[in-house]
Amino acid sequence: MAESTVWWLLAGGAVALELLTGTFFLLMLAVGLAAGALAAHAGAGLAGQFLAAAIVGGGAIVLWQRWRLKRLGSPSARANRDVNLDIGQVVTVPHWEPDGTARIRYRGADWTVQLQTGHQPQTPGTYQIVAVEGSRLLVRPSGH
Repeated sequence: MAESTVWWLLAGGAVALELLTGTFFLLMLAVGLAAGALAAHAGAGLAGQFLAAAIVGGGAIVLWQRWRLKRLGSPSARANRDVNLDIGQVVTVPHWEPDGTARIRYRGADWTVQLQTGHQPQTPGTYQIVAVEGSRLLVRPSGH
């Protein structure tokens, strides 16, 4: 069996495994394995094939990870809508205390509300929840 065939079979196996597990990084490894196959087609020795596979596969993983982190950021669980369904909900604050907090009733419980840093003034009205810290809701004016 030709060396390139082995590389192609490994690449196909990585793609099949990715389809079963949903791990996108396996696709990046499959790209690296395909690079090894192309190096074999080009007549590179075994060391060159491994080098091509490692550089392309590893590089693809690094680039994917950087792009993903840059695009998504990494929101903390307290401000992540996928973790906490309260994020994005609108609450009504009838009165603000002088210390910059308020007490409201939300979902059948009493909560302390605090404005997110950088938002002023503290007037009664509707506010959107941007994070939950224990029993404290961090909010910003609704519509921002």
